[in-house]
Amino acid sequence: MSLLVQKVNHPEDLDKVFAIRKVVFVDEQNCPPELEWEHEDESTHFLATQNGRPCGACRWRKTENGYKLERFAVLKDFRGQGVGRALIAEALSDLPSDADYVYLNSQLDAMSLYAKFGFVAEGDQFEEAGIQHFKMVKKV
Repeated sequence: MSLLVQKVNHPEDLDKVFAIRKVVFVDEQNCPPELEWEHEDESTHFLATQNGRPCGACRWRKTENGYKLERFAVLKDFRGQGVGRALIAEALSDLPSDADYVYLNSQLDAMSLYAKFGFVAEGDQFEEAGIQHFKMVKKV
């Protein structure tokens, strides 16, 4: 089983990223489509493939607060196989060396995964697109 995570450099790969996010966020989790597609041009996107089949996606972008990891999505058939871990590791390794403040908004059931990479919950639980989240910040 060959799992590969690569930075997206081609429009057709970006289409695959968007297709995965549509299935996971819009179709499965009922996120409003208009909330799902924002900040695409300023983001660095990643596509995970397993044996050549697109199976996961994520992105990072620079914000006024620091560097934000976002839109981690793994197709249902590929969950529990390390795709999420591989996406997080690749996104973190791609950040610029001056990325001293790295954060994300985690759905509750993903918090333990992010914690393995040194992310710690901060602040109160909040709702985003109808789903409960915590902000998590990477501790160096």
